[in-house]
Amino acid sequence: MLSSIKAEFRGRFARSKLGALWMILNPLAQATIFAIVLSEVLAAKLPHVESKSAYAVYLMAGTAAWGLFAEIVTRCSTVFIDYANTLKKIAFPRICLPLIVGGSALLNHCLLLVAISFVFLFLGNTPNMAWLALPVGMLLIVLFAFGLGIILGLLNVFSRDVGQVMTIVMQLWFWLTPVVYTANSLPERFRIILELNPMSSLVKIYQDALLFGKLPAWESLLTPLAIGGGLFLFAFWIFRRASADLVDAL
Repeated sequence: MLSSIKAEFRGRFARSKLGALWMILNPLAQATIFAIVLSEVLAAKLPHVESKSAYAVYLMAGTAAWGLFAEIVTRCSTVFIDYANTLKKIAFPRICLPLIVGGSALLNHCLLLVAISFVFLFLGNTPNMAWLALPVGMLLIVLFAFGLGIILGLLNVFSRDVGQVMTIVMQLWFWLTPVVYTANSLPERFRIILELNPMSSLVKIYQDALLFGKLPAWESLLTPLAIGGGLFLFAFWIFRRASADLVDAL
């Protein structure tokens, strides 16, 4: 499995001179652009934080968390179609495919966190004990993203419209998650959206740890754990039911 993850990861950048660096540079560039535009042009500020680099740190933390979720969901939702020829020619456990692309996304995420840590040091934001909460946030995001991605991947095989719809949904979902803005900046009548959005609390783990140096309130993670774990188990259950018809539908 590990060798397959490494091969898949390398294969994505086989003809690129910078290779996997693009997977790090792209989100960093996006976060930098947002930080400059919103911090300087729109004068975006975080409450109770005086540091000029606070918004950049907040944005990079949220972008990293969202990026892990979005990459796993997006790649898992098309993985069976992308590897249709392989599925038809070679007999192997089909569940390995989403695990391989998900493992590749997780590896890329870890490299991104290393790069972000150097940026944070440059901005004067030194590591602290709260950063130990990141693996917890990572685990919860992976459970939720894998569960959702596998279900969407199966649905996409039987109805290709699912992949098209999810492109739009993921864009809307991003803006309904407090990555670019803070939860407190929303009007009260819209707060219910954040409460119903599982990614809000998961992104907050990264933002609290990397910017505020705060460990999460562990009881607040019970709901994301229940949703992510339940969705993950349900995805594997439905996969076993649909696996027999998967190749025929491709």
